[in-house]
Amino acid sequence: MIDPDRPLLFLDVDGPLIPFGDPPPGGYPTYRSPYLPSDTAPAGNPLIARVDPELGPRLLRLPAEPVWATTWLEDANECLAPWLGLPRLPVVDWPVDDTDTPDWPDGPDGLHWKTRALVEWADGRPFAWVDDEITEADDRWVAAHSPARALLHRVDPRRGLTEADFTALDTWLRTV
Repeated sequence: MIDPDRPLLFLDVDGPLIPFGDPPPGGYPTYRSPYLPSDTAPAGNPLIARVDPELGPRLLRLPAEPVWATTWLEDANECLAPWLGLPRLPVVDWPVDDTDTPDWPDGPDGLHWKTRALVEWADGRPFAWVDDEITEADDRWVAAHSPARALLHRVDPRRGLTEADFTALDTWLRTV
């Protein structure tokens, strides 16, 4: 259930939660989830083991309503939410074309294909958007078209969410 008095926190998965790209020396760390039985393997995607399960409680401590903003769609609730100890979250349904795929690619104006849909989904509520593909074009467009305050927070996909990212998000969300 969405609390209309809190800002939204739109969460992408690949990049912010699942680090990818050139791995750090020694490779990416892998985790076991304390929220699942010890004999339970990551569900749905072998990269889920890269997701630090402690991100879940940290996301819930942020003063915002988390919403999946990912092409994982409902799979984020099926695979990631249990791994992270999260409840089922609302999911942004992306605009689709005649082939039933998200409205790819980014537009000729340089906007990410998610940008317009997230402003529409927020429906006038303040929001923070966490993604690894946000650009200055998205910042400018949201500043010009969102009736509420918004923070577009780009995460380094090789590292995923870091302490600095959580600090920036928490600081901004507490000003809304």
